[in-house]
Amino acid sequence: MARKPFEVPDHSLWDEVKRSVHALTHRKTAKPVVRAKPTQDAKPSAQPAATPLKTPRAPVGPPPIVPLERRTAQRLGRGQMEPESRIDLHGETLETARHQLLHFLAQRRQRGERIVLVITGKGANPLSGHTLHGLTHFHTPERAGKLRREVPLWFHEAQFRIHIIGFQPAHPRHGGGGAFYVRLRKTGSE
Repeated sequence: MARKPFEVPDHSLWDEVKRSVHALTHRKTAKPVVRAKPTQDAKPSAQPAATPLKTPRAPVGPPPIVPLERRTAQRLGRGQMEPESRIDLHGETLETARHQLLHFLAQRRQRGERIVLVITGKGANPLSGHTLHGLTHFHTPERAGKLRREVPLWFHEAQFRIHIIGFQPAHPRHGGGGAFYVRLRKTGSE
């Protein structure tokens, strides 16, 4: 049985298809659009303008937390600047400490204060042991420094971020690793 040669009944349509074919590349490209040529009888219709793709917007929330400015941190460390207020969370449970800290930050922000000191304590740091009680007292589970670990995590939550711009561990003169400098937002900047 003999095969017939391949014939294209509409050469203009086949030429259009050949022009629209492109080599594949590694990057994503839009698929080519094949449009039929309008016949002489049909009136050309106005093509709607292409609308740009809308990218989904991230939910608008408080800005991210950043460290203190270098100059401010230097002035605090040198004693040229002092925190305007301080809160000591020693001996508090996580629940009461969280409530007190949020209330403290909101109140101090309303007063217009800019730099405050949050004291959490160092917890079970081997260098913070006291010889009067022996070594075992400082290595019990309740002395594990939960506040020191949790407070920085709280600062990144939305309800805290609306009050603070940034924070960083305090200089040893203000408590070192057991305290944080916190920079508050201005009252009108939500």
